[in-house]
This record gives sequence, C-alpha cells and structure tokens, in this order.
Amino acid sequence: MRQYLLPKRVVDCGNLKNVDMILRSKGLYAAINYNAAEWDQYLRMHGVGSYIILDFGKEMNGGVRLIFDLVEHDICRVRIRFGESLGEVNSSIGEKNASNAHSPRDFETFACAYSDVVVGQTGFRFVRIDVLENRFIYFKNIFCENRIYSKRPIYTYQGSDKRVAEIFKTAKRTVDLCSGEGYIWDGIKRDRLVWAGDLAPEIMALTSIYGRVDIVEKTLDLCKKIAPLPKYMNAIYTYSMWWIIMLADYYKEFACTEYIQKHLPYLIGLVKQMDELVDEEGNLSTKTRYLVDWPTKDTVDELVGVRAIFRMAMNGAEYIFKEFGVSVDNVLKIKRKLDLQPIRPQLKKQVIALKYFATGELTDEEYAKLIEGGAKGFSTFMSYYVLSAIASRDENLAIALMKEYYGAMLDRGATTFWEDFQMEWLEGTGKIDEFDDTKKDIHGDCGAHCYVGFRHSLCHGWSAGVVKFIKEHCHD
Repeated sequence: MRQYLLPKRVVDCGNLKNVDMILRSKGLYAAINYNAAEWDQYLRMHGVGSYIILDFGKEMNGGVRLIFDLVEHDICRVRIRFGESLGEVNSSIGEKNASNAHSPRDFETFACAYSDVVVGQTGFRFVRIDVLENRFIYFKNIFCENRIYSKRPIYTYQGSDKRVAEIFKTAKRTVDLCSGEGYIWDGIKRDRLVWAGDLAPEIMALTSIYGRVDIVEKTLDLCKKIAPLPKYMNAIYTYSMWWIIMLADYYKEFACTEYIQKHLPYLIGLVKQMDELVDEEGNLSTKTRYLVDWPTKDTVDELVGVRAIFRMAMNGAEYIFKEFGVSVDNVLKIKRKLDLQPIRPQLKKQVIALKYFATGELTDEEYAKLIEGGAKGFSTFMSYYVLSAIASRDENLAIALMKEYYGAMLDRGATTFWEDFQMEWLEGTGKIDEFDDTKKDIHGDCGAHCYVGFRHSLCHGWSAGVVKFIKEHCHD
C-alpha cells in the first residue's frame, strides 16, 4: 500500500518564508499559478543557505513527493538528505559512517517549476532540503510517499499493559515496512534484500499477525530459486539451515501440504549435501561461510551456536520427512555426528537460547547466565528465542525483560526496532529525534561490525520476532 503523508513538524529551518504552510495539504497535484498573492500559501526557499528539516513522525519506507509552484529560471539545484535520526539527516557522506549503501539517502537533484516528482527510495523519518543556488523555490507541498504492507490482521495485542501494546505496535510497523515492496527485506534503508538466514523472526511476526500470507511463501521460494544446489543460500550455510527451520515451522502452523511438497526434492538434496558439513568426529566445517548473528561473530560461542542451528534444522527436516513418508536415514546420520560433541554455550545469551530450542534442555548454570544482568547481552535478531527460553522457567521475568529491552529503544525515540541494540548504549546518549549537544548520538556514536554509526539500520525486520512472544505469553 502507498500512503501520502504530510510532515508532522518542522524541526529547523533557515532563510525561508511561510514555513507553517508546508504542514497543510493543498492537494496531490501540481498547477500553474500566476497569482502572486497566492504564493503566500506556499513555502518559499531562497538562495544558498536556505534549508528545512522535516519530521514525518515515524519511520517511513520510500521517498518524498515534491510538488512545486514557481521556481526562478524554472530550475534550481537542491540537496536532499534522508535520515532515520536527526543526527543522520544532518550528516554528510563519510561522517560517522554515513553512506549511500543499499539506498541513496544523500544526493543532489533539481527543483523544477510546476512539477510533481517523487525522489528517494530508502528508510527515513527525517528529510533535510538545502538550496544550492541563489534562486527561489515555491513548494506547494512536500509529502512522504510511504510503502507499507497492508492486510487485515487476525491478531493484535488486546491486553491492558500499555508498554507491551507499544512494543507490539512498533514491532508490527517494523515488519510491515520491511514487507512493503513484495518480498520480506531485512531493512528499508540498508539491507533492502532477502537474507534467508535472517527471515525467521520476520516470518514469526507476519504469521502471528496475519496468518498464512503469500509474501512469506514468495520470499521462501525466492531463497531457494537464487541458491540451486550445491549452493548454500546467500553463500552462508547456516542460512540454508534456517530455511529448513522456517519451512518446518510453517508446515506445523498451517499444514500446507501442497506448498511443502513442491520443496521436497530440494529439501532432500539439501539435507544430503549437509552431511559434508560435519565430519565423523562431530567437527563442523569452516570452509564455507557461517553466521549465528553479529554479536556472536568471532566469539567462543560462534560454532556452538552453529551446532545448535544445525540441530534445529535437522529436527525440522526429520519432522517434514516423517510427515511425507521420506526416509530419515540421512537426517539421523547427521544428528548422530552432531551429538558426538555436546552443545555447551559459555558466553552468549542467544546461543544458550538456541541450545534450548535445539535440545529442549537448559542447565541451571546456563539459565543463570541467560538472566544475568537483565536485558544486557540481548540480541534483536534472537529476541524471540532468548525471551522464550527465559519464559520456560519464569514467564513474568521474561515479559519484564522484554519491556526493559524494547522499552529502552522506545525511550530513545524509536518508532521501529533496530538492527541491533545493546543496553550499554544508553549511557550518556540522547534521543534520535532531538538535538542535544551535551549527549552522545545513540545512532552515530554506537554500533558494531557492519552497522557502525549511521550505517546502522533503525528499521530491521528481524527485530520483530518479539510479536510472536507477545502473542504466546502476554495476555493481560
């Protein structure tokens, strides 16, 4: 669905007139106006140094629709910057890792007299426009063109806890925006791509909210299409494992026999191929790329997490094969080799949670590590797994920690949930929607791995797995 939305406020501006007029709709159309008296109804920007920063109130997916009246000499160069935070929208390429990676969000274009154009295709909440020539421009309106998934939900949180309701609503918006273009993407600013290994939480959220929907099947189909055997999905072998996990979970939820049957030949071949990933001593292959999640990268728990994901995938494959009368010999062979080395997490909460989902077991020591420090060490990608593992022993504690973790993002101005978030980032940082020179920028000054600074995505669909946890555990 496409929406055309006016800005909610003007954050800052310079060298312009009639600024409040930009907050009022004058129609989704361009028209030639020869009456100078009417120009007082339009925003007027004039000359180098004229700028405006708009806040559309929430994260959006798309661009801005610029509707012009008169432009001096018919054309004028302008610079447009999109930002998921105020820090990002005021940055230049290279500053605190600001970039145009995956979607251009900082570029020059032209304002043209009497035109109606849409520019930009990215994730943003804020837009800054700077005039680059000594000419005047009259804007009739500036709308956001937002693209968002729209379907009647079968589930929404109806409980009385306002914090849980806000988390649900924000997670829903996150996955809806990431599903607004026909496939399920990771992010709408960066990672406008289908990553097979990152889809599980998004599919959890979508099916919890909407039930069985075409976009899930279309996206799972694409994962297979772009990775014919012997390739692994996205060239990462754990991503093909996640595809098996998702397929099995989807069948358990919807008993979609015909859908699974069309994938059976590929699944059988994939499992046979995966035998090469574990040797006769139970050692995992490191020749092909693998990933648990970024916070686990290069830690002592990384291969432990891979083993847990592998076990989950084989559990899923075994379930499907038994349901469809397929031999499970290859699956049992792989599981036998995997079990030669036990899953023993040492450090990461998400890997402890993956062990729980792989084996159904947690030691008291592992559970103690899982809840140590509250929400510190949580992972947005693995939130469903971590919270569910905690809830297996203490549901109320899991709900409280969910509110602590996701609520901290909300308190920093989030309207969608982020690629990653660590509780340590809270110290000394301000909100993403305010200027405060006395505090660090939680967007520009934080992050890690491939999401340092402003490259960090503040609308990442994998953070929405919390929706399923809310549906399963939050009833008041």
